[in-house]
Amino acid sequence: MRRFALIATVALLAVASTANARETRVEQSLRSLINSPDAKAAGIDGSVRFYLAGEKVNVQQRLGEDVTNKKTNAANKSDEVACNWVALSALKALQDGAKSRGANAVVDIVSYYKKNEFKSTTNYECYAGAILAGVALKGTYAKVK
Repeated sequence: MRRFALIATVALLAVASTANARETRVEQSLRSLINSPDAKAAGIDGSVRFYLAGEKVNVQQRLGEDVTNKKTNAANKSDEVACNWVALSALKALQDGAKSRGANAVVDIVSYYKKNEFKSTTNYECYAGAILAGVALKGTYAKVK
């Protein structure tokens, strides 16, 4: 009986460590997220505009760069839902940083997960696992026309 309990424990630990190790890369539209009802509910109020690297924008003044690295509980959530939620948290942090610096935009936004840059003019990058999902964004606070 002891041997069975030991085998069962080892099997459960192997499954648990495999589940924790999942890290699926997910790309999603930043514009769709910003324009979603969830964005308003999360406090994205439109006072700060967000521009991914490569998007055309008339920058009048740059006010410093920042990185936000957010994680959220992904258990019992689809990757899409978990990634949207954590991306909104990252955008809210950038919005708050912009407001505190007198900026009305965050420009040149890139995904910066584990300090690896991913540039897209349309999408942000998220990594989703069985337990956590994470989004890291790097951008520059700016005053834009």
